[in-house]
Amino acid sequence: MERYGTDTEGDEQDTPLLHRGTDRVQRAPVCCSSRYGLALLSSYGFFVVYSLRVNLSVAMVDMLNNTHHSSINHSSSVCPAHASPTRPQHNHTASVYNWDSETQGWILGSFFYGYILTQIPGGYLAGRYGPKWLMGFGILGTVVFTLLTPVAADLGASYLIAVRVFEGIGEGVTFPAMYTMWAAWAPPLERSRLLTISYIGAQLGTVIALPVSGEICFYLDWTYVFYIFGAFGLVWFVLWALFVFNSPNTHPRISERERLYITSSLKNELSTSTHIPWGSIVTSIPLWAIVVAHFSYNWTFYTLLTLLPTYMNDILGFSIQQNGMLSALPYIGCAVLAVLSGQIADYLRESCQCPTVRVRKVASLVGMIGPAVFLVAAGYTGCNYTMAVTFLTISSSLGGVSASGFNINHLDIAPSYAGILLGITNTFATIPGMVGPVIARALTKNNTIEEWQIVFYIAATINLLGASFYTLLGQGKVQPWAVHTSYSHGD
Repeated sequence: MERYGTDTEGDEQDTPLLHRGTDRVQRAPVCCSSRYGLALLSSYGFFVVYSLRVNLSVAMVDMLNNTHHSSINHSSSVCPAHASPTRPQHNHTASVYNWDSETQGWILGSFFYGYILTQIPGGYLAGRYGPKWLMGFGILGTVVFTLLTPVAADLGASYLIAVRVFEGIGEGVTFPAMYTMWAAWAPPLERSRLLTISYIGAQLGTVIALPVSGEICFYLDWTYVFYIFGAFGLVWFVLWALFVFNSPNTHPRISERERLYITSSLKNELSTSTHIPWGSIVTSIPLWAIVVAHFSYNWTFYTLLTLLPTYMNDILGFSIQQNGMLSALPYIGCAVLAVLSGQIADYLRESCQCPTVRVRKVASLVGMIGPAVFLVAAGYTGCNYTMAVTFLTISSSLGGVSASGFNINHLDIAPSYAGILLGITNTFATIPGMVGPVIARALTKNNTIEEWQIVFYIAATINLLGASFYTLLGQGKVQPWAVHTSYSHGD
């Protein structure tokens, strides 16, 4: 069988395409280009979806009846509380609720019950009907339900859970749709750069939403968290509708030089067949390597994403205003290392001729083992606030390196079906978001440091297992089933 994406046998020889015939295509400038404009606007989109995803984690601290909460847990935090400014009196008008730790876990995890439903359908629909409007209306739906969050919370916890489920349904199509978009827009040797720019928006959404949500709760009240970030989402939708197109060939303002550069560099990777090789997809070992890595990484990521503000409040004793800023620190480092790793990964592949599979595996190992080690270490810092925040920051920061690892490996092994593959891997990777907060809150009913150590150990162990599995079975070349000429006789 003919092999695609490599000129010699074996993963270790999957050298970049530009050096196998596309080097005659003149590279298009980066400045003012349509592909980097898409990267920036999609980054704004992921900023919106992640800010809408995490703002509840901070708002939850302020949504609870602190008197009731303290009486259950006997103290406001394990460690001595930190001095904080007196809050303005006018911000006590919002409702507060007597939700126990189990209910909190279900509320924080409910988003993912909707999110998991639209992963695979999102990849299929993006490939069939185009990713632009699927992503656009998906995020718009999330924005609308975000704006309804205060009303739902007043109606009861079950209504809030339902609204979060619907938010997840809308947001579930975003990553599969964007992977489908990049399959048509990202030249192979710019793939790591473009995707890390695009997905850094997710980190920035977390970095900005956490401290800003804390400030909003401090000076206004928790309801404005959802109104303000929802407004940013509405602005994004208008810009997306006006300036984004499904492919270079349908973009009315792209330069001819850039259009030719993109389409020529992708001509040996993309399938023109409408047939989807489902059998080969679901039996692909490289795909399952990504599935396991993605699931494992997300267990740690979602544990911190949803519960770090709670840990900062219940264990370390930081106020709502301090909480948001300190909870954001880990994601600042993650964003920085994600961008740096993208630049380094493409440099190694293009200039150093380093095989793609080696780059992806090294990035994944650093981005998964590093976070596991420092997450466990954080559990043993006790009330040493500086060490605790430092270790949690290092843990999440190193996780950013995986952005150039398994996270974009879908585009390496099957660019034509990248949206579907991402839908499959993200379906499994959403499970930690569904069950992680529930399990973690069930294990931390008494809010002791020892209970949180167990939570961190579980996350770290899962991360190590996932990194090992991906290192053994991951690949970096386009799979034979992902190119249409391999399917002249069907799947």
